[in-house]
Amino acid sequence: MGDSVEPDAFGQAVYDHYRGEQAGPLWQCDGPERREHPIEAFYFEPYDPESYRGAWIDSHLSGPLIDIGAGAGRDTLYFQDHFETVAIDASPALVQTMDDRGVEDARVGDMFDLRADFDRDEFAAALAYGTQLGLAGSIAGVRSFLCDLEYITEPGATAVVDGYDPTVIEPGEMLGYRRDPTPGLAHRVMWFEYDDEVDPILQFRLLSPARLREATIGTEWELVDVTRRDPSAAHYLAALRSQ
Repeated sequence: MGDSVEPDAFGQAVYDHYRGEQAGPLWQCDGPERREHPIEAFYFEPYDPESYRGAWIDSHLSGPLIDIGAGAGRDTLYFQDHFETVAIDASPALVQTMDDRGVEDARVGDMFDLRADFDRDEFAAALAYGTQLGLAGSIAGVRSFLCDLEYITEPGATAVVDGYDPTVIEPGEMLGYRRDPTPGLAHRVMWFEYDDEVDPILQFRLLSPARLREATIGTEWELVDVTRRDPSAAHYLAALRSQ
């Protein structure tokens, strides 16, 4: 028997959307609850360096850059015009989308196995935008990821990540939200469905900025800046710098 193929409902939906062949909604699911995931707005609106998000991210990044979990390549397409940029994603369909859109160096890669694909000190900066840092599953998992990220980046490197702050999430606001009695921590459990294909369950660990700072203990990274669209927003961006 041949190797089984992992389902990729999310990646296939984004790729089909790009080609104008989307067969139906991309559903974000938690048990019986489901919400349509807005592909165009999330993945194909051009990167805007004048927006609060774009201007802040630009101020923290340089090249060579690794874009981790690059999706459809929105951010990579912008940054590769300014400096060398490598994009990785676990989804072959998303990597194909990036190739078709003009990303110059898009690769299938596992963000939690960076040492297998990259050499020491290969990058000056890293971007992991899309809350995928939470897939590390725990503070210890985030710490392990940061140690691997330190290996492939040079001393003094910067990294930009994002996440959801459980201390300001309202009940019912987030699909898949699971509270945790520990301050600053929570879980999120959800999966994607598209055209009768069902992806594996995604389990995110949600960390407040204070908990993210805790995760840097024992690594070469320090948390140097945090921003939000407004003070009440659960979503935040965080900048880290290595020693």
